[in-house]
Amino acid sequence: YQDATWGELPNRLEAGTPNIAGAVGLAAAVNWFSALDTHAVQAHEKALLASAHEQAEAFDGMRIVGTAPAKMGVMSFILDGIHPADMGYILDQQGVAIRTGDNCAQPLMKKFNIPGTARASFSIYNTLDEVDVLLSALRKAHMMLA
Repeated sequence: YQDATWGELPNRLEAGTPNIAGAVGLAAAVNWFSALDTHAVQAHEKALLASAHEQAEAFDGMRIVGTAPAKMGVMSFILDGIHPADMGYILDQQGVAIRTGDNCAQPLMKKFNIPGTARASFSIYNTLDEVDVLLSALRKAHMMLA
């Protein structure tokens, strides 16, 4: 209580207990993912993305931003006349989580002359039913805001 010993920089700036739970959680996640068949994971993500793209292409007023042939698990998009932040709020109210904004790509947004995009990310834990829920929620948002 009367004395303190300071460690060397940068450790002396680290307050409290190290993130032990984070390290244990990361180890569990690495072990879980290492046990998966990576080819099956990629095939699953491709199927989810293909379903999302197929439904998006049939959605009048929806535009996919970024159509690289080898992309995996991410679909950026805009709905005509709807700000991405408004879209994100409406989807959030329906229990659907997406990312909205400039996604740290301000020069690209400027090039496309758009305020930002909405982005859905798909991975091993998602299902084709969830892709359907996303597109259904987007249709509702479009109906409400367009």
